[in-house]
Amino acid sequence: MHRSAKRLASYLACAAVPVMLVAGCSDDSGKESGDEASKSASPSSSPKVAPGKYKKLPDPCKAITKDRVKKMLPAVKDESGEEGKSSDTAAHGTCTWSSEERQGKGGIDGTQFRWLAVNLQRYDSDPALGSGDKRATGFFNKQVDAAKTTKDAKNVKSEAAKDIGDQATMVTYDLKKDGNDFKNQTLVARTANAVVTINFNGAGLAGAKTPKGDEMVKDAEEAAKQAVNAIAQANK
Repeated sequence: MHRSAKRLASYLACAAVPVMLVAGCSDDSGKESGDEASKSASPSSSPKVAPGKYKKLPDPCKAITKDRVKKMLPAVKDESGEEGKSSDTAAHGTCTWSSEERQGKGGIDGTQFRWLAVNLQRYDSDPALGSGDKRATGFFNKQVDAAKTTKDAKNVKSEAAKDIGDQATMVTYDLKKDGNDFKNQTLVARTANAVVTINFNGAGLAGAKTPKGDEMVKDAEEAAKQAVNAIAQANK
């Protein structure tokens, strides 16, 4: 009788405890019925990050239109561009174009040289490294810093570029190479987990006038806008 009374008192005590705590009551055997429940309720030790917005990249040589290429490089050698090698085209892609436009009959007034490069970089989210957006932001900052610290660059200027992706920075500078004065424009733009880098430079060779930097800046901005849009279109 004494044992039965003790067990009854134990059950009544459990019945008086709020439902959320009932799993912690034990019977006469001493084994807690809530062991398994507490194990299943323990939080996961692996951090979770949201997946990146973009899963792939467009063809870098088609990230800007042929009309845009011809406007920026009037005497472009190949409007289709030259695609760089990539072991993972879903994560990285580059394309370059060059142009040498002779001024005056037979080029007696020199040559206008232009060079354009489009670089596309995309990042997946990784629990150990962070979200795709965070990783892309890190790369964005590195690209801007690299442009601002170009060796022998002069008159370096950096400013935010408006209405291009989630964030964008234009870096301009002058560079003397082989006796010629080059105008350089580097525009870096981030759109979610992808980064676009436009490098556009030009010079007047053999006596031709140095190109106008303001016009080249506008051209680089238009190219960046097209590339950012191309990434969005490729992921529809």
